[in-house]
Amino acid sequence: MENLLLKQFNEVILTQWSFTQIDESYDTLTPRELFELAYHTCNSVSTRTILLKQSPTEKSSGSQAILYLSTKKFINIEALDNSLRITKYFPKESTGDKLNTEIHPKLKNRKKLFTTKDVPLKNDLLKMILVERKLDECTNYVVLKDINRKVYFAIGDARESAAVIPTFMEAEGASLVQLALNKWMSTVQTFDQEKPFPENSVAGLLKNLMQIKKWVLSLVSSTLDI
Repeated sequence: MENLLLKQFNEVILTQWSFTQIDESYDTLTPRELFELAYHTCNSVSTRTILLKQSPTEKSSGSQAILYLSTKKFINIEALDNSLRITKYFPKESTGDKLNTEIHPKLKNRKKLFTTKDVPLKNDLLKMILVERKLDECTNYVVLKDINRKVYFAIGDARESAAVIPTFMEAEGASLVQLALNKWMSTVQTFDQEKPFPENSVAGLLKNLMQIKKWVLSLVSSTLDI
């Protein structure tokens, strides 16, 4: 299915909308680590990820995410060679001020906090943000009514990724999250894998994904911000 928001971003937003931009140096972090922290910091329950590309290795540049906000603004996160760049695009009679007043200070603080964590906790945090991204990927497939096979594997990736994270699995509510993901995997498995995700299942799955995402966002933030 065609991603109309992504098409709009590439054909109109990039060239015609106003924007605010910040660059943050990697310092002691790898490009992948700072990208993941930025992704989580820019994300929210109502935010939709319309593009996600990962660099081939943790230490290389090239990762990118384009987020569509409930305020109808766009955020582009790019891991460049020497720094991470975040660009917020906004329509007329609006602003991108929060990028400078809220997101950037929060990212700088989380960057410092992340460096103080021990290696196992750092790994858990990065893996939990991976689960966050997988949930967003699944949501995008469902909204686009992409084929069932993609939805099934995105749910499966989120469930399996979460299952091997000690911090995740020890958190209160983790078993309910896994049960919900299992239920939807079983449901989607019964659909024709090459057909579009059925309209009558969209609302139910999206509701569950938003509930799970809210829980994951809260867990990541509470683990990171101490």
